[in-house]
Amino acid sequence: MKSPHIAGLRFLQRDARHFQILFLGIFLVYGTWILRWDLEWERCLLLLTTCLVAQAFFVKWKGLPWNALKSAMITGLGLCLLLHAGHGYTLVLGALVAIGSKFLFRIKGKHIFNPANIGIVVAVLLTGDAWVSPGQWGSGPALVFLVGAAGLMVLLKVGRVDTSAVFLITFGSLDLLRTVGYLGWGMDVWAHRMMNGSLLLFTCFMITDPMTTPNAPKARVAWSILLALLTFGIGTFAFVHTAPIWALFVLCLTTPLLDLIYKGERFSWLPGSSNGKAQNASAVLRNSNTQTNH
Repeated sequence: MKSPHIAGLRFLQRDARHFQILFLGIFLVYGTWILRWDLEWERCLLLLTTCLVAQAFFVKWKGLPWNALKSAMITGLGLCLLLHAGHGYTLVLGALVAIGSKFLFRIKGKHIFNPANIGIVVAVLLTGDAWVSPGQWGSGPALVFLVGAAGLMVLLKVGRVDTSAVFLITFGSLDLLRTVGYLGWGMDVWAHRMMNGSLLLFTCFMITDPMTTPNAPKARVAWSILLALLTFGIGTFAFVHTAPIWALFVLCLTTPLLDLIYKGERFSWLPGSSNGKAQNASAVLRNSNTQTNH
């Protein structure tokens, strides 16, 4: 008889989305119980329900496998962690845009925008009723370890360590030059800024979406540097505390161009079914790889 621990581990390893759902759920619990967020569970329920219902509509419409709901769960949890609004209809709008964008804005089998990212941007821009609270995560060594360890496991699974590493090194270097070199503040100030929980979550779980980052490693390095430069510029000169959100929205528009210039293997959530192998796979498998990716 198999150990339940071994069975659980195999279940997680079967699909990288399982890791993402697990850790995003843990972060939601961590924020509620440890950080004492004033979290409205009705808000989370509304976001998750809307995402799942919207995804189910597209699954039924396009004849996709029902395991595509995993992607909707990831998007919903991401919105729970980031998106706040004064009214329920704003949350519904953000969730619908997030899920709908995956199916309506596509180039060569990849959706253009990060789902949670575009949902937040549209809700903020169109309603004036939505906001993101970067400071809700605080900062500190324990949070760095929690997010870093969980993020590393997911990054190793989806193969996007380069994206996070290059972004964090580039952004950290620019902020170090400004904070310590230009402003003359101490290293402790810079370290505190770099241990911000929102920045770490963004680095490990949002910009590493394999379906909205370039396929080729060289392209991902260039993309990550540009993202760091834009994030630093928006935050420093425009004084926008949510700079990473806006920078990612802009940079997602460059991914199709980078994929055209730099050829690389397209990511697949299903282990062992790369883009090249998928050509010999069944039509069902190809649909699950190209249509249900988060």
